Amino acid sequence: MNNLNWVFGILDWSPIWLTFKLAAITSIILLILCLPIAHWLSQSTNLLKIFLEVLFTIPLFLPPSVLGFYLLIAFSPNRGLGKWLMGHFNLSFVFSFEGLILASILYNLPFMIGPLKSGFMLVPDEIKEASYSLGKSKWTTFYKIILPNSIPSIITGMIQTFAHTLGEFGVVLMIGGNIPGITRVASIAIYDSVENLDYPKAQSYALILFSITFILVFLIFLINRNFRNLAK
Repeated sequence: MNNLNWVFGILDWSPIWLTFKLAAITSIILLILCLPIAHWLSQSTNLLKIFLEVLFTIPLFLPPSVLGFYLLIAFSPNRGLGKWLMGHFNLSFVFSFEGLILASILYNLPFMIGPLKSGFMLVPDEIKEASYSLGKSKWTTFYKIILPNSIPSIITGMIQTFAHTLGEFGVVLMIGGNIPGITRVASIAIYDSVENLDYPKAQSYALILFSITFILVFLIFLINRNFRNLAK
């Protein structure tokens, strides 16, 4: 414990702050992107819905390194899309924080879309039909009826996305590498510490991530339990 306290005092906190920054940005962007997508998925019944659901669910089953590899190839500044972005906008997603954001958004899609879609589907049709019968538009009904009744699912999606981003390793390592202060997130810092046989430092990083993730997952269960109690 004394060794751990000593390491906490000299710990490089930049990977922790970078991880929190990545998780926060990813969660906010995904919430904005996934609200309309999840609502459409909750209402649609055509074949395109099945195709999109499969596409959005694939990150749950693919090894993270597979997604990271394809992103690395797609956005390489020496070819294709990556070369075009570099030439026209001087923008590179490879070995950059922007690349970490892109990878995290794609990798965490199911963790945001899943809870949102479930929450939207749980809103009773009678409530929505009553809103339409009063002359309210679909947008007004979504904004004033569906969203307020889906708050627990929205919070769950945000917490799930944030917590999952904290533990990313393979996908961020492939697209971002290990650049201190730019792409070196906490999970990569743990890997580096273990490789250097610096187990006290690795334990410090791991303990921080474990503690925060435990709290976030606990909040998800607490929110869902309280919501079920209110619904009774």
